[in-house]
Order: sequence, then structure tokens, then C-alpha cells
Amino acid sequence: MRGSAAGGYVRSVRLTRRAAGLEPGAVADAGIAIAGIALTALAAWGHAGQIGTPIAGPLWLRAALPLLLGAPLAVRRRTPLLTWTLIWAALSLQAVITRDAPAGLELLLILCIAGYSLAAHASLRRALAGLAVMVPAVTIYILASHRMGSGILATRGTGTGPWHSAGLFFAGEILACWLIGLFVRARRHTASLAGRNAALQQQAEQAIAAERARIARELHDIVAHHLSVVVLQAAGARASGSPAPAALEKIEHAGRQALTEMRRLLGVLHEPHEEAGLTPQPGLGDLAALADSVRTSGLPVDLIIDADHAVLPAAVSVSAYRIVQEALTNILKHAGPAHAEVAITRTGDVVTIEVTDDGTGPPAVTTHPGGYGLAGMRERAAVFGGELSAGPRPGGGFAVRARLPLDGEPT
Repeated sequence: MRGSAAGGYVRSVRLTRRAAGLEPGAVADAGIAIAGIALTALAAWGHAGQIGTPIAGPLWLRAALPLLLGAPLAVRRRTPLLTWTLIWAALSLQAVITRDAPAGLELLLILCIAGYSLAAHASLRRALAGLAVMVPAVTIYILASHRMGSGILATRGTGTGPWHSAGLFFAGEILACWLIGLFVRARRHTASLAGRNAALQQQAEQAIAAERARIARELHDIVAHHLSVVVLQAAGARASGSPAPAALEKIEHAGRQALTEMRRLLGVLHEPHEEAGLTPQPGLGDLAALADSVRTSGLPVDLIIDADHAVLPAAVSVSAYRIVQEALTNILKHAGPAHAEVAITRTGDVVTIEVTDDGTGPPAVTTHPGGYGLAGMRERAAVFGGELSAGPRPGGGFAVRARLPLDGEPT
């Protein structure tokens, strides 16, 4: 009870923080901003040389500058480019007014944090835009560094003295922090892509596993039917006292069919916690009803079946039905106004299934609730050692083609 109450309290605190707009890291950013304000105020009002070059300027500027330089760090993650721009604008303002730019630890710390945040939390385009903002600001800073005579418009020297070298070194340190942030951003982006790919891979594997379990349930019903025929025929033959050749032939045929389907059943995953359904499995004989249902939904369908479903193995018939069902469902959901055609033919020991449409574009047949798109259809074809292909048609629309060998070995 105490653990549950403590967990509820932690969740309520997290919800309260989110409701108050406190995102992760906001408290830390506020602390960084306060530290930046305090260091800048110490440089502006403290004794000379405590943490670097003292900040010069009139009273109002020294009062406002700590806030102008430190406060933007509070939003360095949410608006890094704005933070960067405000800090450089404040520094340029102080340099223009006083003609005596500071070079203290407080300023280096603030600009390094802002530069890192810009590259780490902003897009690459915004990070490069921040460098463009930095160029004129750094120029003003270098020209106004450390008592250069009459100011930025009437400087002394040739621009190659110690003040010039120090200013460039100062800018180089900030640029190094910017590069570190860029590296961190790239690593974070790579990790995010890897996590996303792993999640998509896991979803695909779960979809395939679910479809294989569905196939296993269907094959379970078919195997049970064949074994029931074997048992009934054998019992009848024993009761008659003289087994008839026709009965023995039926027993042999049903037994062979059961063994074939059992091999396929063992080739797919079966989830033990799911029980086989009692509803009879559909087959090619039910495609007419499926086509009527699809027409009722607004999709005209032409159905062409050149194969006797009565003599096809039950597992092949079920899988052919499921492939057609999935393909028509995708056309309904994604193809827009379209006309569909379903053609099923048997050539020798191969059943060919072709579902085409003339919709406005190729349907997104990846995965969706209630079906598993191309992954599930390919899995059904693979059970029989067959193959499935799908893609846009040259004249528009989409086509799904599957080959199911009647004597194919399960894969």
C-alpha cells in the first residue's frame, strides 16, 4: 500500500510539473541562468579582477546587463537560437556604448553554454544561422576589446596586437563549444534513428508472428478435419469386418493430407494461449460472398476463378481466400475511387492469384489493424513454398500477384 501510494505521489508530481510547463531540464536551465546572472553581476559590481575583466558602463547598463546576458539561458533548450541572439545582442550593446568589451570568466561561460545549446538543441539550419549572427557580433567585440583609444570607429593600431589575438582566441573557444554541441546532436540523432528502426523492426516481427499464429489456427482446423475422416473411415471399415478398397483409399488420401498439413503447421509459430476457433475456415468457394460484401462497400469487383476449389487442398484454399481478402481490404482503404479485378487460375500444380486495381495511387500495404498487409500475404505464400509480389502498375493502380504450389514444401 505504501509503495502504491508513493508511486501515485510521484506520478502526480510529474503531472503537476507538466501542467505547470516544467519540461525535463527546465529546472536545471533555470539554475544555469541564475548562475550566469550572479557571475555577471559580480563582474559588474564586484572588486576588479575577482573573476575576470570588470564590466564597464553606466549604472543602468551594469544593472541590466546581468539579466540581458544570463536570463536567456533559462530557455536555452526550447529556443536556442533566440537565446544565442539575445546574448550576443546584449554584448554588442555593451561594447558599442562603452567601447570597452569585457573578457571575463562569466562571459566565456555564458557564451560557451549558449553555443553548445544552439548546436545541440536547434536544427542544423538554425545552428548555422547562429554562426552568421555571431560574425558581426564578434567583429564588434574584437574592435571594442580593452580600451582601444577612441572607440570602434577610431581604433589605434593595425589590428595585429595582443587584443586582436585574444579576441580571436575567445571566439575560437566559443566555436569549439558549438562543435561539441553539434557532435552531441549528431549522436543523439543517430541513437534516435536506431531506436526508431528497432521499434519498427519489433512491430514488423510482431505482425508476422501474429499472422503465423493465425495461419497455424487455420491449419489446425484442417488437420483435425482430415484426422476425423481417417478415424471415421477406419471405424467403419472395422465394423464392416471386410474393409472395402474405396474406404482404404479414402483413409490413405485423408492421412496423406493430414501429414502434409501437419508439416506446414509445425513450420509456423503457434501461440499456445490462443484456442482454435469453432467457425469453419473460408475458402475459394466463399470468394463470391466476399466480392459481394466489397461491392456493397463501394468497390466494384470482377471475380474470375479458373480453378475447381473442391479439389484443391483446404490449406491452399484458405490461404488464397485470405490473400484476396487482404488485397481487397487495402484497395478499399488506400486506393481511392477504383475498380478491382480478382483472377485465380490453376496451371498444373500451381495456383496463381492476381488482384489488381486502377486506383489513383498505390495503396499503403504495410501494416494496419485487422490485417498485416504485404508481410502477412508473403507469409502465407511462403508456407507453401510460393512467392508474392506487389507494386504499382505501369498504367496506374496497384497489383498483387501470388503463386501457391500445391506440392510445395513449407518454408
